[in-house]
This record gives sequence, structure tokens and C-alpha cells, in this order.
Amino acid sequence: MSIPRQSIHAVPDPVSDESAPLQALPPSAPLTLGERDVRAKRPPLLSFLLRWETARRLARVLSLMALDFVGVFMAIFTALLLKDVVRGETRLTSQAFHQTRGFVAFAYLVTVLLFARSDMYADRGERPGLARILATLFQVMLVAVIFALVSGKQHFSSYYVFYGSFFFALIYVTGLRAFYERVSGVLLRAAGYRRRAVLVGTGQHIDAVASALSSGPHPPVELVGYISRVGVANGELPSLGTLAEISETIARHRVDEVIVVDPDFPERELLQLVDRAHERGVRVRIAPSTTEILVHRAEFVPGQSVPLFELRPPVFEGVDFVLKRTFDLVLSTVMVVVLSPLLVVIAIAIKLGSRGPVLYRSMRPGIGGFPFACLKFRTMIDGADAGQYDLEEHNEASGALFKMRSDPRLTTVGRALRRFSLDELPQLINVLRGQMSLVGPRPLPQRDYDRLEEWHMKRYLVMPGMTGLWQVSGRAELGFDDLVRLDFLYLERWSVFLDLTILVKTLPAVIWGRGAY
Repeated sequence: MSIPRQSIHAVPDPVSDESAPLQALPPSAPLTLGERDVRAKRPPLLSFLLRWETARRLARVLSLMALDFVGVFMAIFTALLLKDVVRGETRLTSQAFHQTRGFVAFAYLVTVLLFARSDMYADRGERPGLARILATLFQVMLVAVIFALVSGKQHFSSYYVFYGSFFFALIYVTGLRAFYERVSGVLLRAAGYRRRAVLVGTGQHIDAVASALSSGPHPPVELVGYISRVGVANGELPSLGTLAEISETIARHRVDEVIVVDPDFPERELLQLVDRAHERGVRVRIAPSTTEILVHRAEFVPGQSVPLFELRPPVFEGVDFVLKRTFDLVLSTVMVVVLSPLLVVIAIAIKLGSRGPVLYRSMRPGIGGFPFACLKFRTMIDGADAGQYDLEEHNEASGALFKMRSDPRLTTVGRALRRFSLDELPQLINVLRGQMSLVGPRPLPQRDYDRLEEWHMKRYLVMPGMTGLWQVSGRAELGFDDLVRLDFLYLERWSVFLDLTILVKTLPAVIWGRGAY
């Protein structure tokens, strides 16, 4: 799952709507040859034959459905094969293959229907990410279990085939879809296919969203320019005129989508903008404001003369806390057992590499600001804390953070550990102790905590985490305010599936060492 980090800014516009009088957009210019009104009716057969996009869409849907079939089949087959291996059965492959053929039709039908309901076969720019795939596969497993119970299937000696197939489906289906995204992306770029977009809003928001959409080796869209209601963008994008000229701008620059980046966009102008874009068959998207993110958690309060929605604090309590804590305990226990040989090797390397303890206990504020000993493998020379004051002028991070790419206090072993974030592994003990969570806002050293602004403190409403949206969205390459906004987004959108998604995405981020130092 990738989130544009600047799209959640909620900085008020310096020029209010009252000071900028609304002007209705002029009547739409007549459609020229080659343009189309998406609301216009056409004979279905003629529309199908004339639109070359139909073949591409059909190929996309059939390709994804074929990959999903392979993923579901292999998931069931692997689960049954593993069961037979454990039981010591003979003729393993043929027996598992025969049983798989009996289950796959129903499982695949349910998968396709639920995937279609979740827009898994939509256009490339609209397909949901890993979190939705995990959630939908979980629903498939629940439907299959309920069907088996209701239909009275008695030949199941256990229900391992359901949760075993679910586990392997996570691997196969997500892996095949990731492969498809990578290959199809390469082919589309080689064919020159890119979505052309224009940003519409105010100068400060245009700069922020343009920076987010342009980041990464393969930007999702080609930004052809911007149209600003108020102010001028300071980036490299060219201005494409005024809002009144939106119809001509879309036609002249062959725009595929319009992205509204102003949370204070006047409603009347926005409706007219959407109407002009849809007349040209152009998609309109809106970058969410902080208010819209908050409303995601809003709960209706009945019995009022005016409809009211209450914004509850984003804390984990009740069932949410039980789910998250159980998830942390089970997974961290498994990780400690599996990674114990690696932990021993790292400890020996640190001990042989330099004098000092193997573990470094960094006192950091946790939930509610109460300090705890955050465990890490020692990556610096013993007594390195005393030398930090002399290095403050070399700080390369923004905001409250302290970061140096070439910190002279790092040991040789420590530099390698930080490169792949292996120094953080002892924090699994903090998770087992209930001081941290596997996923959550990263705990900051006391030095950084003392420099936080008041609005940053919201991140301390929950337990800190070993990894979070920071780690999968750029890590040390992001500005501090961007990191805090990612924490804010995580708190508002939390789910077990979001935690699992972040953990899955953390692995490649760690392997490639993106933004780590």
C-alpha cells in the first residue's frame, strides 16, 4: 500500500473564500472532433467496436482472473500437500492434485465475485492495494467455512484446508499480482502509456501534491501543469491558465485526469469543474484533506436538531486493543523463535567488533509520554551519547529529528546493522513486554521528543511501533512534518489488515535499505 504523503495537508488558505469572490465558469466550449461527452448515449455494439480501450480492458481482466486462478489453485494444492507430508501419506502429489480439483471451482468462484466487488479488476490507477487483497481473501475463507458448516460437509477431519489455503493464497495471489503490476507497468511505459494529469487548487497545495506524485523512480502520472485559484506554485510545473479555461486546457494538453488539491475549493466552482471534465471524458480525483481523514472515523450522534458527527480519539481500546495485542504477541513470539540464530550471530559480531555492551537501552517516551527502555543492538562506540552535542551542527534531518549519513560514532558492524535496520530487532522484547507494538508511530529519543510541537503529541496516544508508515513511505528521506502526518493517517485508518500490509511492505524496504542511515 503507497500513500501520497503531502496530500493530507490541512493548512488554511491565506486567502479565504470570502475574500476571493466566486465566479461561475463560462459555458462549456462546443465539443470538437475527437472529444466525447461521457454522458452521451451510443449503441452498445458500436461503442464496443469503436473504443480500442475495450480490448486492453478485456485483456487486463482476463489476465488478472487467470493469475488469480493460478494463485487459488496453488494455495489449496500447497496446503493439502503440506498436510499429507505431515501425515506421512504416499502418492503425495497425485492425491493433493485430485483433492484440489474438487475444491478449486467453488473457491475460485467466490474469489472472483468478491474480488470484482472490491474493484480488484479495475483500471491500473484504481485497483486497491495489498490491504484490500488481504481483507478480501479473508472474506473468501469465511464464506468457504460457513458454506462447509451449513452444507454439512462431514469429510473434513479438520478445517486446516481453509486457513492453510488462506495463508498460502496471501503469498501466491499477492505475489502474482505484484508480478503482474511490475511487468504490465514496464510494458505500458515502453509503449509510451502514461496518465496525463493537471493539478487544480492553490499554490501551496499544488507544490505539496506535485512533489508527492513526482517522487519515486516511476511516477504514477505525468503532471502536465497546474491551474491555481489563488497564488502561484513555486515548483517546476507550468501554469496552464485560469479555471475558466479548464475545458480548453483539457483539450489542448490531452489531459486524462484532473486532480483537485485544495481542501477549501468552493463547492459551486468544484461542481462546474467536475461537469467540464466529465464532458471531455476526463476523470476527476481529489486529494484528501485532514478533515476528510478525520470524518472517516466520525460516528453519528442521533437525537439532535442538526445532524452531528462525533470525532472520537484514535486510541486502541476494547476489541481493537485485544485484536492488536493478540496480533503483536503471536507474531513477535514467532519472530523471536525464527530469528534467534540471527540474533545470536549479530550479538557475537558486535561483541567482537568493539568494546561495550551488546544491547543499547535508549530511554524514550512511549504511550502517554511515559519513558521506557527501548532496546537496540549497539551500533555506536560505547559512550556515544556524550558526543552528540558536538555534532548538532551537522544534523541533516528536518524538524525535531537528528540524522547524519556519516555519523563518526558508528562502528563498522553498526553501520551494516543500520543499513538493513537489524539493530531494531531486540525491540521484539519490548513488544512482548507490552511497551511497544509491531506497527505504530516510531518512538523518538528524548532529545527529539523535547523539540516536538503541540500538534505532534497526538502520536503518543498509542503504543510506539517497531515499524510504521514512515518505514514503507521513504523513511529518512521524508521531512519530519510529513512523518507525523503519516502517523496521523495510520491512527485514523488502523486495522489489523493495515498492520499486516505495513509489515509485508517493511521487508522490501529493509532489504533495499531505502532512506536508512
